[in-house]
Amino acid sequence: MTKEELEYKVNEVKLDYIRIQGDLEKLESFGRNTDIQQRKLDELETELSDLRKQLEAIDV
Repeated sequence: MTKEELEYKVNEVKLDYIRIQGDLEKLESFGRNTDIQQRKLDELETELSDLRKQLEAIDV
């Protein structure tokens, strides 16, 4: 992937994270189960970390 593609993917993952975090907060406010959303947030955090490492490698 090029640097631009990685930056685009990072932004895309950030937007997904924000959306899911909002969904999670809504579910919590109604006392609903949030396990699925929490797992997805954990996956997105890992993906974001990996993408940032790839970006750092390109910048070196």
